[in-house]
Formats: sequence, structure tokens, C-alpha cells
Amino acid sequence: MSKFKFKEMKIYHLVFCMLLGYCSFAQQTLSGTVTDQQNQPLPYANVYFQHTEIGNSTDENGNFTLTHHLEGKQTLIVSYTGFKTFKIQLDVSTKKNIQIQLEEDTTLDEVVVSGSLKPVSRLESSIPVEVYSPKFLKKNPTPNIFEALQNVNGVRPQLNCNICNTGDIHINGLEGPYTMVLIDGMPIVSGLSTVYGLSGIPNSLIDHIEVVKGPASSLYGSQAVGGLINIITKKTYNAPKLSIDAYTTSWLENNLDVGYKTNIGNKASLLSGVNYYYYGNPIDNNHDNFTDVTLQHRISLFNKLGIERSENRQFSVATRYFYEDRWGGEMQWKPKYRGRDEVYGESIYTNRFELLSNYQLPTEERIFLNTSYTYHNQNSVYGNTLFDANQQIVFAQLTWFKELEKHDILVGTALKYQYYNDNTTATLNADETTIPSVFAQDEYAFNDKHSILLGARWDYDSRHGNIFTPRFAYKFNSSKNDVFRVNFGTGFRVVNLFTEDHAALTGARDVVIEGDLKPEQSYNANINYLKKFYLKGSIVGTIDASAWYTYFSNQILPDYDTNPNQIIYGNLDGHSVSKGISTNLDISFPNQLSVSLGATFMDVSKTENGTTNRQILTERFSGTWTVSYEIPKWFLSLDYTGNIYGPMELPLLSDLDPREPYSPTWSIQNIQFTYKKIKNLELYGGVKNLLNWTPSNDPFLIARAHDPFDENVNFDTDGNVIPTENNPYALTFDPSYVYAPNQGIRGFFGIRYWID
Repeated sequence: MSKFKFKEMKIYHLVFCMLLGYCSFAQQTLSGTVTDQQNQPLPYANVYFQHTEIGNSTDENGNFTLTHHLEGKQTLIVSYTGFKTFKIQLDVSTKKNIQIQLEEDTTLDEVVVSGSLKPVSRLESSIPVEVYSPKFLKKNPTPNIFEALQNVNGVRPQLNCNICNTGDIHINGLEGPYTMVLIDGMPIVSGLSTVYGLSGIPNSLIDHIEVVKGPASSLYGSQAVGGLINIITKKTYNAPKLSIDAYTTSWLENNLDVGYKTNIGNKASLLSGVNYYYYGNPIDNNHDNFTDVTLQHRISLFNKLGIERSENRQFSVATRYFYEDRWGGEMQWKPKYRGRDEVYGESIYTNRFELLSNYQLPTEERIFLNTSYTYHNQNSVYGNTLFDANQQIVFAQLTWFKELEKHDILVGTALKYQYYNDNTTATLNADETTIPSVFAQDEYAFNDKHSILLGARWDYDSRHGNIFTPRFAYKFNSSKNDVFRVNFGTGFRVVNLFTEDHAALTGARDVVIEGDLKPEQSYNANINYLKKFYLKGSIVGTIDASAWYTYFSNQILPDYDTNPNQIIYGNLDGHSVSKGISTNLDISFPNQLSVSLGATFMDVSKTENGTTNRQILTERFSGTWTVSYEIPKWFLSLDYTGNIYGPMELPLLSDLDPREPYSPTWSIQNIQFTYKKIKNLELYGGVKNLLNWTPSNDPFLIARAHDPFDENVNFDTDGNVIPTENNPYALTFDPSYVYAPNQGIRGFFGIRYWID
């Protein structure tokens, strides 16, 4: 071998050794075991480094391994349901193994973000926040978030149409436009998408759901007038490598959720998910010749990329695409009748795209830039009336967090741009709005027991001018298991001059705006008490009770009745009020039994011209419950869930309308059995709507179902219906008399499989 080649090999060898040394230095591992105080392993606990995307879950023996490229001192966090979150700072350059013992959670240590835009313990949050985990959602499996919320106390998915099954979410009796829905803190489900946008969020990718009841506009702006629902997706580090959840029902509803996690190089990980739902079996059990449930065919694709950066700074990007084809109508309807007047059907095609990002700026201060973009296209027909709408929303928010002695400060600014256009007379030209915002809050801790929060937000809307929304909160911890909160706040909602109300889609109407529209305003007071208690026999329970009063002014309502040739927008000459009390009780018994009970009593009314009327489609009382029982020797768990709703005032078409003005008290109850003997596999099945309860069709639900195009309806010169021999009740075709699902009893069976 020549001298040159020998030297060359030495150089290669030296370079190889240097690279090997670098790799050894750059890529390290930390392993360990997580147990409880009785040294029993805790499987599937979350273990991760703070402010990074580096993390994993423990295996069935409580063991974990983290591969990383970190240096120096880092904070390791371990969390497990029912136990205190564990934090420790260690030198990852020298520490290779660690044994962690978790203490039972006696202080309600769930972490929430919706109350203050940053992760804090639920007990430490000045704003009451309710948390619902995937385990809660699995107790009554549903194909989408809209239906999953039916067992949350004080939250009700409301169907608005017997045919197309449009719906919105009511919080404490307030209608859907007053509830803001967020994904990872981004307000992307709003405006047009509130009708169908909730249908395609994959349940398999949800880490938890946070619910705030009461105005949150001082942090989130318009639409958070009555409350908000924040859907938090899983972090890439604690998601399983593969998860599959599929089920079918005796009505031939089929749902598939698939989640997959993969690493991209050493610095990034990708979490992907697919939700597919198909229901194509027309059923007419109430014999009105209309489908009892809308037929649906949809797919949702989700991707979330987590990137590891220097100084443990955060960076993630998520995308979602959603497509849905749904229809309801007369049983003989076919796609060839779409938009025609031979057979009545309501057919909706929805295309939706979402892009979200979270980026921590490379500064010493904790500054975050959050952005989102949504595109929503809806092509729909209601009989022979076309509704074609496009909506685009661009949102950017910059937040700065700073702790100064006893002060916890948040300062932020946001910009929201919305483009909307449709083919109705309500939007002759595209509606474009840009709303800049500035907000700030300071949470001051007097000591371990007392703290206050002061916050305010300024928004500017070209149609409404300057909008100011302050809030105040006081929190008192009388002990480590008791917290008392008082909240005062304001909310606002700006006008959207478009609607999907069927009345707006009929005829050529001119749009009339009465005076200068003012933004809707709300003023809210809320008292909340949260307590964890311990009884003899190792019984552990939690009580969460609230009382609220919300006053609304300047409500913006479309008027279709004054002039049949116009849509008149104006502020309500009066006010509305929502008030009530709500209580949740959770109890765990040592014999594998757990019970959750919720009850809400409320009064929602509207006062105009000195007359006060109860809000339609709003119950006086409601209740929810979940009873779960584990039978370890049979590897079996039982979940019994249900809800109950009091009478609601229903929308009648005229004084002659023969239908009942109030709904009866009604209840939907479900039971599920889950078999868990096989590792990483669950088989589940049960019965939905055990009581086989559906709304009565006596005399009818859909007005003039036999004449859906109003061919035999006579009108006077003012557009009012004239009673005739063929139409003695002076009705028009109307599917809005709906307060509960038309779907009766049905069985279901499913399978869950995952690889950690």
C-alpha cells in the first residue's frame, strides 16, 4: 500500500471518528421507569422535555426511552391521569437513567390553556375551565365532535333542520353564533363553517377538549360572547405510532379513524390522521316520505409537524382537508334531481382547508407567533334554490409572556381578515373585513391563597369603530382542594351580513340596513366553586358548581317578515338575558365504579318593546350522566351515558299551526361494553338510544311535507299565507320544527388498535 493511500486512510479514519464522536455527543438517550407510590408501573404515561417536541409514552411496564440532541440542564415532565404532574430539572449530558414515582393527584392538576392562553394547572387558572379527555369521548363513541359534546353538562348540539341536519352548539342556552370553536387556540371554525365545519374533526387526534362558559372576548375577540370550545390536538411526542378506531351500527353508519406518527430525520416528527365516515342507507321510520337522518359521505385528512429547535423553542405546523357530500329529502330523491323541482332534496358539497402554525421567536423572551388560514367552499341546493358560498379567513396573533415577581403578564396583538361571498341577495358584493386587535392582562398573586386578574382588549372594525372589552377575575384557594372564583367580563360580536336561513334563500330580496349597526355586547358575572373531597372507604369526588348572569344588548337580527321583498338588518330594540346555575359531580369508588352527574337550570329570555319572551329552542333544565364500571377479572368495562332535556318552546308558523308549542321532556341514553384482554386491542359494542325515543310525528314534524315547493299555497299581496281548503292551517313547507334527533334505537360494534 502506498504511503499516500495510507495517509489518506488515516485521514478518513480520523474524520470517521470525529463524526462518530459528534453523533455520540449529539444523539443521546434518557431511560427510566414511572410508578405510583406503591411501586406499581404506570403504563402509557406521558414523558417529555419541556418546550420541545421530544417525548414518548411509557410501555405496559412503565418504562420509557427518550432519544434527544439536547445539552445541559433540561426540564423533564411526566403526566398521568389521576396523578400530579412531575417536573424535574436534570443535566441530560450526564443523566442516563431515572426512576420516577408519581403522587396521586389531590389538587386537580389538569393543565389548561383556554383561560389565559398559556398552560396552567386547572386549579391555578383564574378562569373556570372544564376539561374532557379522549377517555370521556370513548364512553359514547361518535363520528364527530358535534355529536360528542351531547354529554357535556350545559352544552347542547342543536339540530336546526329536519332535512339537512344543520346544527350549532349551545352553551348555557345561547345560540351557536355566540359560541367560539377553536382548534389548538386558533379561531378557525366560525362564520359559514359553524354549520358544517364541526363534522370532520378526527376524534382520534384529540388530546382533550376545554370548555369555557361565559364571555371570553377580551382574549379571543368576536364570537366568544357566550363561551368557547377549544379542541386541543395531540402533541407529536405523546401520540401512538399507529392508532385505528373503526365501528359500524345497525343503521349501517360506518366510521374509521386512523392516526400515524413517523419521525423525519432527527429533528422533526409528523402526526397524520384520516377520518372517513359513510352513511348511505335512507330510512323513514316516521313515514313522512323524508329521510329521518341526512345521508353523508365525508373524509378528513390531518397532518401535524413538530420540529425540534435550538433552545427548546417551539415550532409546529398543522393542516387539515375536509370534504363532505350530504343530502336529505324525499325518499325517492336521486342526484339527478339536484337543484330541480320534481323531487325535493337538500344536497350540500363542502370543501374545506385549514393551515395552522405555532412558532416561538428566537429571543430570550417568550414570544410566540400563531397563524391560521382557512378556506371554506359550500355548494348547496335547497330544493331548487342554489346557495353557493366561499369564505376565507386569515388570522395572525403575536403574544408575549413575562413573569415579574408576583405578576404574570400577557401582552398580545392580533389581525383577522375575512373574505365572504355568496350568490344570495344578502351579499351582492364580496364582504371583506379586517380587524386589528391589541390585548393585555396581568395576573397578580397576593399570596398562595389570593390572586386577581385584570385584562382588556381593543378591536377596530371598520363597520363598528373601536370596541373595548375588559375583564376581571378573583381567585381564592381556601385549601389545596378548594378554589373559589369570581369573574366579570364583557363580550362582543360583529355583524355578518349573510345567513343560511331558508327564508333568505327564497325570492329576490333587497338588503336594507337600519341606521348604523352597533356590535352586539354582553356583560357577564360568574361565580364558581371547585372542590375535591375524600370520604371513608377511599372514595374520591369533585364538585364544580357555577352561577351566572349574562346581559346582551344590540343584538343584530335579520327581519324577513316586515317586507317580503327585503331583508332588514337592525339592532334589537331591547335586550336579552341568560341566567342560571350549573353543577358537576364526579365520584370514584374503590370497587372500579365511577359516576359523573351534571345538572343545569337556566332562564334565557328576550325583552323588546316592554315585552319579555322566552327564547325558543331553549330548555329550562338539562342533565347529563356517565356511569362506568370496570370488571377486571372479565377484562370488561361498562359505560352507561345519557342526557335529559326539559320542554322547549318550538317555532310555529302561524296561530293556526296545529303542532305542539312546547316539546316534551326527552332523554337519549346509551350503553357500551368494552373488552380489553388483548394487548393494545379493545373490542367495544353496545346500544345507542336505549329508550328508542324520537320526536312525535303527530300531527307532523315537517310542515306540508307533501308540497315541498309550495305549489298549492296561496299568498296575499303582503306575502302572508291565506288559509284554504287544501291548506287550512295557513302553512308553508318548513323543516325547522326540530328539537331532537329523529334517529331511534340502534346497535353498534367497533374495534380499537394501537402501537405505542
